[in-house]
Amino acid sequence: MDQSPWLLLDISEDYAVRMDSPSISASLRTFPARLTSVRRSSSPHIPLSRQLISDEARLCSFRAKTVSLTATNPIRFNWKIHASMARMETDDGKGKLQVFESEEEISVSLAKYTADLSEKFVRKSGAFTVVLSGGSLIDWLRKLVEPPYVDSVDWAKWHVFWVDERVVPKNHPDSNYKLAYDGFLSKVPIPPGHVYAINDALSAERAADDYERCLKKLVKNKVLNLSASGFPKFDLMLLGMGPDGHVASLFPGHPLVKENKRWVTFIKNSPKPPPKRITFTFPVINSSSNIALVVAGASNAGALHKALGKGQSSDLLPVQLVSPEGETTWFLDKEAASKL
Repeated sequence: MDQSPWLLLDISEDYAVRMDSPSISASLRTFPARLTSVRRSSSPHIPLSRQLISDEARLCSFRAKTVSLTATNPIRFNWKIHASMARMETDDGKGKLQVFESEEEISVSLAKYTADLSEKFVRKSGAFTVVLSGGSLIDWLRKLVEPPYVDSVDWAKWHVFWVDERVVPKNHPDSNYKLAYDGFLSKVPIPPGHVYAINDALSAERAADDYERCLKKLVKNKVLNLSASGFPKFDLMLLGMGPDGHVASLFPGHPLVKENKRWVTFIKNSPKPPPKRITFTFPVINSSSNIALVVAGASNAGALHKALGKGQSSDLLPVQLVSPEGETTWFLDKEAASKL
């Protein structure tokens, strides 16, 4: 096993100091070390987040091993086709496109893609930094919590973040944390101290400030690196797209789309409820080594056509501003890609 526990120890020591503080930082709101001891409260006055704070992280890891999958069959378009990878690649620098017949095929392909990147970065740097989003993204990750991946991914080296979050209690149905915990995090042995959720006890503005401070602390502790542009550089950012072309909580026509100084900012008037949210800015999103954009359903076909089609428009959708320093890979179903 790769011996690199000093990162965890360094962070844990920092946490131990901050846990004594009256105000608990965003980075301390983690899921439980012993999942079997978690009990859902029937009282709405006891936030789930309080039940999910763990005083002691447990290190669980698995050896990475080679896995193989049967290749999926893409829908054919006028792009370069790499038959061995079932991958379609655009000619105009908009990223690598994969179009699949079914949601099941998307999930299988996304699981292999994520597991392969995990193995690559763990071997390279001893850690894998992953950013999640809300919506249907967590459901697309469902194959990761099944064999062969659940037993082959080195979960102990994962560090998990959110590209955006609704400022609601963690037991609220709108919480991206709850969505990720129920559908993914509770099913894999990622150390609790490696999961960085927002402090839902704060206002939207203060929660954004707190989350940005958390990221800067992790840069200082060498859990995160900085990109050439001076923003945190994540290994993988997993994004979805709304029918209006929004990504994270960056909506068409909203001033936050142009924010280029802050790492994390907030919105109080989101056009999509709930209104109060925190979100990474585009400079942070675009500092990523890899971005996976998962888009499915006919309702997204129009925005996808505008983002990836041949037409030109000065009125760019937020998704068109996703342009990472690394690679973008699109995972599409045939309905979403129907207008391409």
